[in-house]
Amino acid sequence: MRIGDSGPVSPQRRAASTGVARVGTEPAILLVPPPPRPVAPASPLRARVLDSRALAVLAPSALALALGMWGIGRRGTLWGDEAVTYEVAHRAPGQIWGTAGHADAVHGLYYLLMHGVFALWDGGLVALRLPSVLAVAAASAGVALLGRALAGPRAGLLAGLVLPLLPAVQRYAQEGRSYALVCALVTWASWLLAYALARPARWRWAAYAGVTLTACLLHEFAVLTLLAHGVTVVCSTPPHLSARTRRAWGTAACAVGAGLLPLAVFSTTQSAQVDWIGAPGARQVLGFAAVTVVGVACARTAPRGPGTAAGPCAAAPPVASGAAPPVLSRSPLPRLEALALPLLILPTALLMALTPLRPFYVERYVLSYTVGLALLLGAALDRSRGRGAGADTARRRAVAVVAVAAALTALWPVGTYLRTPQSRQNDATAVARAVRESARPGDGLLFLPARRRVWTLARPGDFRGLTDLALDRSPVASDTLHGTELPAARVRERMLAVRRIVAVHDLPGQPLERAGGEAVKRAVLRAYFEECGSRTVTRARITVHARPGHC
Repeated sequence: MRIGDSGPVSPQRRAASTGVARVGTEPAILLVPPPPRPVAPASPLRARVLDSRALAVLAPSALALALGMWGIGRRGTLWGDEAVTYEVAHRAPGQIWGTAGHADAVHGLYYLLMHGVFALWDGGLVALRLPSVLAVAAASAGVALLGRALAGPRAGLLAGLVLPLLPAVQRYAQEGRSYALVCALVTWASWLLAYALARPARWRWAAYAGVTLTACLLHEFAVLTLLAHGVTVVCSTPPHLSARTRRAWGTAACAVGAGLLPLAVFSTTQSAQVDWIGAPGARQVLGFAAVTVVGVACARTAPRGPGTAAGPCAAAPPVASGAAPPVLSRSPLPRLEALALPLLILPTALLMALTPLRPFYVERYVLSYTVGLALLLGAALDRSRGRGAGADTARRRAVAVVAVAAALTALWPVGTYLRTPQSRQNDATAVARAVRESARPGDGLLFLPARRRVWTLARPGDFRGLTDLALDRSPVASDTLHGTELPAARVRERMLAVRRIVAVHDLPGQPLERAGGEAVKRAVLRAYFEECGSRTVTRARITVHARPGHC
């Protein structure tokens, strides 16, 4: 025996070292399964690109900017509400404040913001709509980062790219109103909420409250997203942190409510401004139901971590596609569906549920539903790609590619239509042009009802040479949206003093107003004038009336 040997080697030890075992006196070969075939790692460059935060921000933002700037002028046309924004934002800040005291208090902050934009650059329709374009770009970046944190880099990138493609987002990205800005603020408030739940800190809750309050001051119905966030908090806080975290969210929510309360109370004095809103029709209800079904179906495909409950009310670590995002907190971030589903469903459902008491539902008032939809679609598209190799995965990828191509093909005509003048209900530019073409110098001008005078705000030059028969004080002089009118007797006297009147009416079938001199206007036209001709322009009817024999 050599030095260093511990002794004679037994047959069993020799067999173990050589992979041969003895059964009795006969050797037996051990059947050891072959090692698994190594999986080729993903390209390091590709992995770095997909995991890049810069890509998550820049790609969705660039797509949103490209779509927003595409046809932003809409051939020089101006929607009626945009005409209000354009004219009021050009008033002095004191006049804007005075106007908010009479009408549109819910948009007062937005008008002041747009006043600042026009003070920096009075670029006409582009300046009017550019803040909305930039807001959608910011929302797209926020959705991408939020999806990245909750479902992984690829899911976040896809969600950010989906948002600006949604038809509702494309529409309001090109309107000079506050809805795109509110959507962007809700997106970033949701991002702040997710990280405040994971890493509670006073500054995070304060930032969350500040961003949410700003959204609510731009449009009151943004407060409905606060209720959606409440569901997320209840569903996502782990037991050992639930009381403290829910108390922190409750404090932030109370701060938002306290900041919004004065505006909410005062705006009730202007509630007549939303009397035009009717009950949601079958098309709107079915559209909401379809979007809800799509969102729930996307949420049900979410993978479940071990030991987690099914459904949105379950907290789990982020499910990554590709490289997992780093763990940043003492507790997990909320599940994507726990945040996205309430945003998608609750605000719209609550507005629709209020209809028996008073109709309030208008899609643009709850545009934040698109944030939840984009998050769910992005995660579903990511999962549809599949992982691994084989025919099944190849089929899934082929189906995903075909589905994306079909969706883009279907969206192309929608996007093209949204950039035409016909895509908006009332085109103030077309109404002004029709009045100019129908009138002669010295004709009288009449608005039935008086609120349709807002169509003159953006292009007052088109109405020069005409006498507004009912006007007492102009919108600017009276700090109102459509001016103040003379007493009914005085309106009648002025109407009888002219031979021709160009009247701007609502379309037939709209409810007739009886307040003020509206009934007198209609009665004088019926009794003393005859209709010479009429034309319909978007949501307006332009009619020329004349004394008998003067058509």
